[in-house]
Amino acid sequence: MADITLNNIDKSYGNVAVIKNFGLQVEAGEFLVFLGPSGCGKSTLLRMIAGLEPVTGGEIRIGGKDVTHLPPGSRGIAMVFQHYALYPHMTVYDNMAFGLRNIGEDAKEIDRRVNEAARMLELTHLLQRKPSDMSGGQRQRVAIGRAVVKEPQAFLFDEPLSNLDAALRGRTRVELAQLHHRLGSTMVFVTHDQVEAMTLATRIVVMNAGRVEQVDRPMDIYRRPATRFVAGFIGAPAMNFLEVERAPSGQEYAMVRLPDGSLLQTQVPTDRLPADGKLELGIRPEAFELCAPDAEGAQAGVVEVLERLGDQTHVHVALRTGGLVVARTVRDMDLAIGAPVALDIDASKVHLFDASGKGHHAAGA
Repeated sequence: MADITLNNIDKSYGNVAVIKNFGLQVEAGEFLVFLGPSGCGKSTLLRMIAGLEPVTGGEIRIGGKDVTHLPPGSRGIAMVFQHYALYPHMTVYDNMAFGLRNIGEDAKEIDRRVNEAARMLELTHLLQRKPSDMSGGQRQRVAIGRAVVKEPQAFLFDEPLSNLDAALRGRTRVELAQLHHRLGSTMVFVTHDQVEAMTLATRIVVMNAGRVEQVDRPMDIYRRPATRFVAGFIGAPAMNFLEVERAPSGQEYAMVRLPDGSLLQTQVPTDRLPADGKLELGIRPEAFELCAPDAEGAQAGVVEVLERLGDQTHVHVALRTGGLVVARTVRDMDLAIGAPVALDIDASKVHLFDASGKGHHAAGA
């Protein structure tokens, strides 16, 4: 395994700059995930690390070695793509062995590596099958096995689960996590799926329009989103936002006026906020508590949509003051569409976002 260093990376297509002055250190043995919407530059970054896209400026190092201008085969990496790209006329064994044969690896060593990878990926009983005789999940495991046998310094994954159905995605996600634990290898993974990022990563790089919004551990990103973009992108359902006004309090923590005129004493330190400018209140669905329609101090509204998911229910509420918010409840409540309801806000769990989009969080959160 090896670390990967990106120093001041630039990427332009003609006069269009898509990535500017990008810097990142991927530690040896970590599972780093590039997460963001389509077009944010995450796959372009991965392809530059792999050597499939030339950099416009900057330096890439793998294991301390400058690989910026080396061809893909000389970088000590293995890449798994969204599409399996298996040879249909070859067996699983031959698909996995093909790259090693091309570089003249000893036959006994090839056999050892293929069989060891097949054992890890539970492919041993499939080694003599051809891709057409396997499921999508099995074929993706073969593609991963083809990378594993190379024993690379680092693995690169470009949205490898996106072609699988929901059940296979979940199962393959677990298998990837187990593989990382067994190999201890450096892995860099690209996805637009936050569930994949949150469950696989040791660290997540949240990207937006070619720039980094936040780099952190999954739960730290969830609990303390650096920007409004991150807060709205991470979480299912997404964070709710309400425009609020500052209310003078003379206290250590900021007080805000909600759209219905009521006051909310947050746990966000006043000295962290800018002196003026608009504020938005960020509320995770679990920070709402459903209560009686006439509850004092609660936000009144009516139920618009109910998503009953078994262990929890997502309640979409149209507020009387305007806007739609989503609350999460684990109680089996007797609710109906169109019913009046009120939402109490847990002030210790809210966030504030200033005019620049910077996030401010409760002390100790």
